[in-house]
Amino acid sequence: MRSSFAGKNIVLGVTGSIAAFKVAGWVSTMAKEEAQVSVIMTRSAREFVAPLTFAALSGNPVHGEMFDPARAERMDHIALGREADLVVVAPATADTIARLAGGQADDLLTTTVLAARAPVIVCPAMNSRMYLHPATQDNIARLKKFGYRVLTPPAGMMACREEGPGRLPEWEDVQEIFLRALTGQDLAGERVLITAGPTREPLDPARFLSNRSSGKMGYALARTAYRRGAEVHLISGPVALPCPPGVERVSVQTAREMHAAVFQLAEKASIIVKAAAVADFRPAVEEREKVKKDKAGLSLQLSRNPDILYELGRNRKEGQVLVGFAAESSNLQAEGRKKLATKNLDLIAVNNINSDTTGFECDTNQILLIDRERDVLLPMTGKEQTADMIWDRVVDLLGKRRDKSGGD
Repeated sequence: MRSSFAGKNIVLGVTGSIAAFKVAGWVSTMAKEEAQVSVIMTRSAREFVAPLTFAALSGNPVHGEMFDPARAERMDHIALGREADLVVVAPATADTIARLAGGQADDLLTTTVLAARAPVIVCPAMNSRMYLHPATQDNIARLKKFGYRVLTPPAGMMACREEGPGRLPEWEDVQEIFLRALTGQDLAGERVLITAGPTREPLDPARFLSNRSSGKMGYALARTAYRRGAEVHLISGPVALPCPPGVERVSVQTAREMHAAVFQLAEKASIIVKAAAVADFRPAVEEREKVKKDKAGLSLQLSRNPDILYELGRNRKEGQVLVGFAAESSNLQAEGRKKLATKNLDLIAVNNINSDTTGFECDTNQILLIDRERDVLLPMTGKEQTADMIWDRVVDLLGKRRDKSGGD
């Protein structure tokens, strides 16, 4: 499965902060995911981490001096910025931020940033008093006016034993921001609502009815939609997955809670993807106390839960794209086409739950994707790659719909 970083040219500027050692891990991860990482180290940065470390982790020479006699014909300060898909300055000290804000070009890093055609992301890391100083805040505001993305550093204990904002973010928090900058923004301006995971229908305080959904597909859809520029709202049943960075999550337990959350947000959504495995039934009676085994009956009365997808299809607003999911064990095409029609969907993704590689809790998937014109069996691949292929089809549907309506 090909990484989203594969083949991307990333220039990473490292400046003189103790947080430079954390960035070494970032470089290692991106290189393992097949990105071409070119590291520029300022003189101060080399006091904290040896250039050999970054060279070994990236597999590329480390750049430092503006004028390198061994590379005089290349003009690194122009070539690096021109060839980059993304320029990252991390950690960015108060001094580096000030020089970037002033448009200075007095070393290789600042000249590369000035010459860059690619998106620029700045990751401040410094003492919290330095970060909060009005001069630093003014400089950050100026960088934002230039179009640079400046991340807000998290608060915590600093190396200087003071506590406050100024820490370098963890890799898990920045990787999605990097990938969003590296990804085409074909969902920019779209408000996407996604449901994911199972629901739980309580029998008593200790027991519930549920299913095997892990939420991995819905979360992959949320993550990739954010990368492609969408504003993403995720309504999630109980899962053991962290919320993707940049995504707004609403956590629910039962089908009725999911129903309420969906219809609170559905009106403003331009795209709705119903990937959750919602329980069709709930116990007719929820006991307030735990039912003792010797007093429990052997039959269970059930009540039907609301059909969220059917209601969405019946009440959808004009121009809204509605995507459903179906978990099937046989007759995938017939069952998919039936649900596409009865629930008034634009697109349905049918999952074969009888396979060890496409059923519940798997990291891979092979979706039968059905719309009103055709059905396509997607290749077996990872959840994120599957999600991107689904978004490709949604973008195609959006384009056709706008062409018909004469929109921009």
